[in-house]
This record gives sequence, structure tokens and C-alpha cells, in this order.
Amino acid sequence: MTSLPLRKRPIDIFFICIFSLFIVTCIISDSVEGLGLDQVANSPHLLVQWNYTYSSNFDPLYQSHPLWLRFISGTSAFIYLPFYVILIISLAKGWNRIQLFAVIYATMIISLTAIPIFGVEFFGAPGERTPNPLVFLLYNGPYVLVPLLLLIRMRKPEPFTRTF
Repeated sequence: MTSLPLRKRPIDIFFICIFSLFIVTCIISDSVEGLGLDQVANSPHLLVQWNYTYSSNFDPLYQSHPLWLRFISGTSAFIYLPFYVILIISLAKGWNRIQLFAVIYATMIISLTAIPIFGVEFFGAPGERTPNPLVFLLYNGPYVLVPLLLLIRMRKPEPFTRTF
């Protein structure tokens, strides 16, 4: 079957835009935590300073540097980021063979974000809980919701032969 042209698949245009933003946030946020850089206000690294501004106000878990969070952030920065590039190309070109990899990615990121990170942010020790759940959800919610939408998009064979 032939894939529909991108202009007839608006959900894929949405995904291309969002995953392009995810590339930027992986570089800004996940690489800093994945590399284990201390998030301090006077860091000489601009990305660390940006992370500090966010984490010192809304996300103390990222300042506490648990090892498990470094692994999750490192996976995002160094595995998901290259996948986003491949996914964006596949979405633009309508390559159906990305389907299995998209399902694996969506399942992994939903599990790794929704369960441990959201669990700690809302139910963890007082020093690791977010002081502002709304800002936390606005910033981190898309990392669960968009992969969930992608998972729904990829639910049937030949996903690019239909609009959704």
C-alpha cells in the first residue's frame, strides 16, 4: 500500500513538530542530568544554568541526582534523541517500518516517565517532590501524552496509509 502524502496526515505534522522540540529538550535537560553535571546557579555551563533555574524552582528531584534518574535521563539524551531524528524522517516520508520501533519507544518512555519519575515527584520523599505540580505537569506531561498518542497512531499495520 502507498502512504498518504504528509499534507493528508496532519497528526504526523503535529508529531514532527513535537519531536523536533523533544530533540531540543533532550539536549538542554536530559544531557545535563545524564552526564551527572551538578545543577548549581554559578555553573560555567549555560545548559546547567538553565536546568538549575527550572529544577531549583519546580523539580528538586533533578537536583538530588539519584543514579536511577541519571540512567533514565541518559537514555533519553543519548538513545531517544537519535531515535527522534529517525522518527521525524519516517513520519515525513511515511515509512511504515518505523511502527515497531515507535511502539517500543512509546512503551518505554511512558513506563520510565510515568511510573518512577511522576511517582517520586508526587508521592516521594518531601525533598524530592515537586513544589508546583501544575508547572511540573506542563513541562513533563507531554513526554507521556505525546508518546501515548504516538502509540495510538501506530496501533494498526501500515499507519501511514490512513490519517489516524
